[in-house]
Amino acid sequence: MRISVVDVGSNTVRLAVADAEGGVPLPVHTAKWRLRLSDQVRPGGSIPDESVERLVDAVAEASRTATRWGAAGPLAFATAVVRNAPNRQEVLRTVRARTGVELCTLPGEVEAELTFLGARRWMGWRSGPLALLDIGGGSLEVAFGRGRMPDFVASLPLGADRLTHEFFEGQDPPPRELVRALRRKVRHQLRDAAARIRWEGPHTAVATSRTFQQLGRLCGAPPGRHGPFMERRLHREDLRNAVVSLAALPAADRALLPGISAPRAAQSLAGAVVGHTAMKLTGIRTLTLCPWAIREGVLLRHIEDGPSWWAEITRRDESAPPDPVPLRIATATS
Repeated sequence: MRISVVDVGSNTVRLAVADAEGGVPLPVHTAKWRLRLSDQVRPGGSIPDESVERLVDAVAEASRTATRWGAAGPLAFATAVVRNAPNRQEVLRTVRARTGVELCTLPGEVEAELTFLGARRWMGWRSGPLALLDIGGGSLEVAFGRGRMPDFVASLPLGADRLTHEFFEGQDPPPRELVRALRRKVRHQLRDAAARIRWEGPHTAVATSRTFQQLGRLCGAPPGRHGPFMERRLHREDLRNAVVSLAALPAADRALLPGISAPRAAQSLAGAVVGHTAMKLTGIRTLTLCPWAIREGVLLRHIEDGPSWWAEITRRDESAPPDPVPLRIATATS
């Protein structure tokens, strides 16, 4: 069986095509289309018509690519930039009507659950009680669990792009007081979830997302060309030093640093502040950088639980309001 997933994020639309052999999604083909929705949409703002047109074109091309590679219609979802837009339902209906792809949005806590599943499967049971951090463009996902699915998840409005717009708009590089103000906000928003992680005392802590991957490379982790099985770690002390370095540079100069791509250079400082503050509050000194995340989690749920769970998510999305980024306890069987 060949399956595919389309992930509409704040910066790109990504396609992953995989063979479901032996319960594992084996990669066949990946592709991405750069949208930069975060440049056109302020946090919580409506998605303009021209951005919707670009989104439609990208999703349509992703669907055609999946078909060329022998996969059925993709499991397609959009993250916070679409989820929190006031015209979310209009955007989803337009994409569905013009591409035939049933694009939906996932609540933040479901994103955390699926990302945890991907990380758990990659890390294996020997990792023991597992904590997860994932920094997206619009939100930060935190999870902890001892089994296949997490016991606890939190989705918080602490995405790197969201915070860059909120604190650093027009400030390049930003003054120290704005960086301190950002850190104070992160501490306030994260304190309850961080207290839970400290209380649980995870055996292993992992990080996913492009933000953490680029910060890991900046702090000395091996480059991606060495393959996914190369162990990559991010140490808290190294990330603290990276915050200082990034804060002193304008975005154009950050893009010259190892691992920091030009499209993400502006938000790299906010991402580093969120990552370091989260590590400090949770008591995590070292993160393992995990290559599997939400897309692999979606593929795994489809393989392990069948298509009915995705159909239920799609139906629920039709009437759901924008995600209020709740803090909640997840059930181990969800």
